[in-house]
Amino acid sequence: MELRDLGLDPGMADQAREQCGPDLSIARVTAVDRARYLIRDEHGERPAELTGRLQFASESSTDLPCVGDWVCVRCLDARSHAIIHGALPRKSFLRRKAPGKDIDFQMIAANIDVAFVIQSCHFDFNVRRLERYLVMVREGHVEPVLLLTKTDLVDAGELDSLIGEIQTAGIDSEIVTLSSVTGVGLDRVRELLIPGKTYCLLGSSGVGKSTLINRLSGDSGLETGDVSHTGEGRHTTTRRQLVVLEGGALLIDMPGMRELGMLGVSEGLDDAFADIGALARKCRFTDCTHSSEPGCAVRAAIERHDLSEQRLRDYLKLRKETAFHDLSYAERRKKDRDFGRIVQSAMKHKSKRGVD
Repeated sequence: MELRDLGLDPGMADQAREQCGPDLSIARVTAVDRARYLIRDEHGERPAELTGRLQFASESSTDLPCVGDWVCVRCLDARSHAIIHGALPRKSFLRRKAPGKDIDFQMIAANIDVAFVIQSCHFDFNVRRLERYLVMVREGHVEPVLLLTKTDLVDAGELDSLIGEIQTAGIDSEIVTLSSVTGVGLDRVRELLIPGKTYCLLGSSGVGKSTLINRLSGDSGLETGDVSHTGEGRHTTTRRQLVVLEGGALLIDMPGMRELGMLGVSEGLDDAFADIGALARKCRFTDCTHSSEPGCAVRAAIERHDLSEQRLRDYLKLRKETAFHDLSYAERRKKDRDFGRIVQSAMKHKSKRGVD
């Protein structure tokens, strides 16, 4: 296998030659489990760890390698393991607000071409959650495709109703309906998989991500759980992992996400709600809140039934959430920088006293 088979395009190859230099080689991160890494190059897969400088000098966890990253490495002991010295700039990424109260980013994966956003027709379907996924995907410059799984558990009328809900919400991404049980829809997914391109599966626990990978790869390399009486699969994926499918496409499986907090997604929000953005630019006032101002093009569209009230509420809610988290993140970063300057000043003063 050559590096281009792992997704290395000419532009990234040029960056690698410049950044890695003659002493380091390039590899791709295929799995991350806490501080443990797996990388893969033309010679195979091996465990790797970060240099101390990379691990402790990084200002944010987003600076550390994640699944899908291209990294500069030094292989040791007959290529039995490697040391990661740095990561190349990402052409695309997936990140979210870190779970819990901490206001920080959490990297999910990098250098992805297409994200399959998966929802189960039976228990997991939620348009509001789907909108959050699309904002995150658009923010990272990744193309989304929606997969509605477990269609064997609903009838044709219910399926049409679910698709109608998505379209009514203004979501215009491609929708593929499929069942890993009957095989319906799998051929369309396979048509979308291009050798050398990187795809990922996004969705809640138990929607069938690992089962889908096994059907696409033709084996059962990833463990799957039994299905409960509700049709909900039991979550089995415990870490993010990049695998090479039989046809040559690369696919990243990852654990389900319980939280999808919005942080730093202004561009993704505008892309995911482009219809509202286009209307807002026609409002009489540039700071229009789309509530009761005269000349509001958004309210006019709602009155004409060209835009739903629910979609506007969803947009305003996400915009308010990301604005709050962005402000909190900026304040925390400022405090960190101020503290850093205090430490540097103290160390400098101590050094001068030592000289005197």
